Amino acid sequence: MNKISVLGSTGSIGTQTLDVCRKHNISVISAAAMKNTRLLAEQAREFRMKRVCIYDKTLYNEMKLLLADTDTEILCGMEGLCSLAEESEAERIVNSVVGMVGLLPTLTAIEAGKDIALANKETLVAGGHLVMSAAKKRGVKIYPIDSEHSAIFQCLRGEKSEQLDSIILTASGGPFFGRTRKELENVTVEQALAHPNWTMGNKITIDSATLMNKGLEFIEAKWLFGLRPEQIRIVVHRQSVIHSAVELADGAVIAQLGVPDMKIPIQYALLYPERVECDTKRLSLTDYGTLTFAEPDYDTFSCLSACINAIKAGGDRPCIANGANEAAVALFLDRKIPFLKIGELVDGAVERIASYSVDSYEDICCADKAAREYVIKEVCR
Repeated sequence: MNKISVLGSTGSIGTQTLDVCRKHNISVISAAAMKNTRLLAEQAREFRMKRVCIYDKTLYNEMKLLLADTDTEILCGMEGLCSLAEESEAERIVNSVVGMVGLLPTLTAIEAGKDIALANKETLVAGGHLVMSAAKKRGVKIYPIDSEHSAIFQCLRGEKSEQLDSIILTASGGPFFGRTRKELENVTVEQALAHPNWTMGNKITIDSATLMNKGLEFIEAKWLFGLRPEQIRIVVHRQSVIHSAVELADGAVIAQLGVPDMKIPIQYALLYPERVECDTKRLSLTDYGTLTFAEPDYDTFSCLSACINAIKAGGDRPCIANGANEAAVALFLDRKIPFLKIGELVDGAVERIASYSVDSYEDICCADKAAREYVIKEVCR
């Protein structure tokens, strides 16, 4: 595999994906960014990309000016994202955009028969049934980039699906592990963005602080590995050394370990099934000395409970949870609501919005819109 298209090339996962491409001489045919025109232009020049997409249409002219002296074709908007998702020369599509915007490009890539390296959580959270059904129908492979799902994917390599009993999703616990709701009442944006182990984008870092991230991964795991919710367990593991584990029918537990560095799962998703040298620090268990494990606090971190309740209920509930969270996190980052309000809004949306079945992309969009409108209505009361 030596030609890819990267959706979300200027974000944390995207830039690390390009690092892997540099090391292993993988050609990046095309790439997309939400708003970062300058970095996208630099990437386009370095990799001599044939096409780029800037999602924000108001930045289209700026993007054209930055690449005016090149032969790179400039696209914009959702149409541009979907065009790159079905890039004819690309052998694999990397989807690392953040939010619901990533769902339609994923469906487009599947329809085009493109294998996908997936880091966009919302693809499976909001549209899991549609995505996995389409992938099965088209014979498309989905390689997870999230460290936890990559760990499970690696642990299951060579195992028969019927031999899997359950999976263990590990969680760092975020910056507020062990805090009470009272202690979280006055959390600032800066405090919530101070993750102890990982460097990520703002939205994902806030999701980690609320444990929403783990709730989304719970839902993703259900779809990726064909599990029932009761087969998924969450364990807080502060050191982020064990990235997740699987328990097999005979009681054997197989875990994947490594330093907290996203280049390992990114490289695995790009080069699977090959394993080659990776520019990461090697794990020394003696340097850590002790690894700890604890149960999550489902009461304090209500986003996690809301996600688990949502996938158990099925239908449009996961999409409702995701949409409400996206809207609430944006408001928190704009300092318009307090930290704990995020969980209250997500939980309220899952419990109170009327439930419908999800049979199409349009159904998902309707549910997402209802969730966002609910959040705005509640905040404006």
